[in-house]
Amino acid sequence: MLAERLWQANRDLAEDCLQHPFVQDLSSGSLDPARFGAYVAQDAFFLRAFSQAYALALARSPSPDDFLDLLRGVVNELHLHALYSAELDVDLNHVTPLPACRAYTDFLLHAAWHRDLPEILAAMTPCMRLYAWLGASLAPGRGLRYQRWIDTYASPDFHALAARLEALLSRHACDTASVRDHYRYAMHCELDFFGACP
Repeated sequence: MLAERLWQANRDLAEDCLQHPFVQDLSSGSLDPARFGAYVAQDAFFLRAFSQAYALALARSPSPDDFLDLLRGVVNELHLHALYSAELDVDLNHVTPLPACRAYTDFLLHAAWHRDLPEILAAMTPCMRLYAWLGASLAPGRGLRYQRWIDTYASPDFHALAARLEALLSRHACDTASVRDHYRYAMHCELDFFGACP
């Protein structure tokens, strides 16, 4: 399956994300809540762009229903971010994107507006697969400060959404240089994102 081959070809960047100090501190519960709040704000900005990219992919798809559950999944993530924002007193309605966040959202939306469905899917799939993998990798700890975040991405529901997006990528895309480049660049954006919040 193409999605699996692309994931394996980019496991180096996935491992770098897992070992990133931000992710490790989140896993141990030692991450400063102010940094987590800054991350939540940036991620909410990103997720809004991600939902727009899904909507544009839906418009280009021969089977628009394929994307409805994926869009609902983003809405559910944004609801979770709203809970975090209330707890951490973070305003999600007035977020100034940091350069790493802006670079990622600009890349996604450029792909969604100007590229064909295979490249759009290649640009979007790494986010879902990486977070499902991080959730599964970090899940063994219990009762930590950020366990709810870990549990969200370790959940069977989130893994099912990631697998659904991967199936769409494998169905609609071929193993081209453009597809590989979009996937790889998105993985680089993920790594940069974890280092963005001061």
